[in-house]
Amino acid sequence: MIFIQGWPSQLSIMIYTVIDTFYLTDEQLKNSPSRKDDIDEATETNLRIYGCDLIQESGILLRLPQAVMATGQVLFHRFYCKKSFARFNVKRVAASCVWLASKLEESPRKARQVLIVFHRMECRRENLPIVHLDPFSKKYAELKTDLSRTERHILKEMGFICHVEHPHKFISNYLATLKTPPELTQEAWNLANDSLRTTLCVQFKSEVVACGVVYAAARRFQVPLAENEPWWEVFDAEKSAIDEVCRVLAHLYSLPKAQYIPVCKDGDSFTSSSNKSRDSQTPPVSKEVLRSGASANNDTVTPKAAASAATINPDSDGSKNSVVKQALDMLKESKKGDDDPKSMAVAVEGEGREEPIQSKSEHRTEASGERNKERDRVKARDRDRGRDSDRERERDEIDRDRDKVNDRKHRSKDRAKDSGGHSEKSRHHSSRDRDYHSSSYSSREKDRHRHHPYS
Repeated sequence: MIFIQGWPSQLSIMIYTVIDTFYLTDEQLKNSPSRKDDIDEATETNLRIYGCDLIQESGILLRLPQAVMATGQVLFHRFYCKKSFARFNVKRVAASCVWLASKLEESPRKARQVLIVFHRMECRRENLPIVHLDPFSKKYAELKTDLSRTERHILKEMGFICHVEHPHKFISNYLATLKTPPELTQEAWNLANDSLRTTLCVQFKSEVVACGVVYAAARRFQVPLAENEPWWEVFDAEKSAIDEVCRVLAHLYSLPKAQYIPVCKDGDSFTSSSNKSRDSQTPPVSKEVLRSGASANNDTVTPKAAASAATINPDSDGSKNSVVKQALDMLKESKKGDDDPKSMAVAVEGEGREEPIQSKSEHRTEASGERNKERDRVKARDRDRGRDSDRERERDEIDRDRDKVNDRKHRSKDRAKDSGGHSEKSRHHSSRDRDYHSSSYSSREKDRHRHHPYS
């Protein structure tokens, strides 16, 4: 075997450099895909903060660790560095980032739980009545398919490289090395959580962000740090990068609370499904045409005339007078048609045709009534049969009980007879024994007298 000196360390460095390469410059951030869709910088910043707020709040409601929320926010910023806010809804992407981050950090949650939480949060944020999201509804199926589809888009844009390194793990080591007071640790940790709402995670490495957070926390608590010998150089950071981190954090705290701005073209929310049915645009009908249609109905207008009167568009002739004239002409034609013998014959035929239809309906109702009666009869028969079967069972049980009692009586009589025969036999044997003993005694006495006459 051939051993290469330093091979494992070089391989680990290569893997780390390949994984940790998602960093953008200021020019790339200014020329983001959202700018190409006419979304200004303030709107993009607002939507980024809003999406991170959703991820943080949903993680708390889902009882996820902070690492999951931090990973979801980093994935959220990386995705919108390559895609526009106008193409993908910020709420749907935030939900997919939470779902994906929970699986990456080995704290998985079901899609049903994520969708229900985001649906509830939207109802609370927009002051809507809180309604439970039914997992068996059509809207839930659409949201679930959109959730998995958005997750595939995120993985595709990331190139399936979802490695994320957070600045939190460096903060405790840096503060322990600098020997700072313990209250500075919590403040630096809070600043690191807030830095995930900005684009610092896609601009600088996690070590640089950790140094900037420690520097800002020390300035806030007025804790002196060694500046004669720059301590940040020990942690591979530069003073300009630390100043930029502090500037971005200060700008974040100066902004108002982020609000949702509808810029997406596809879907707007979790409460309303994305595939909304558009109402069919019907041409407007004037009041005069409706009145003419009503009078035509009162004068027994034929169906064709009524349909044509209802479909008149007032904009076709350009004036209301023309519409009224057309309606009057149609009424005259309908009256002429009523006076003609042919129309009367057609009407008579129509009346004659209506009668068999009514008779058919009556036959159907009668047939259905007969069927119902037959069903009732069958049910009654079944009930009677069931009752008869129950009575037969009771009779059989009573007969069986009687047979058992009779058998017991016969057995007891037989036993009594057997016991009586044995007693008579025993009595007969005892009388025989008595006779035998008495005869033997008498013979003995006789023999005694014979041998002893004087006694």
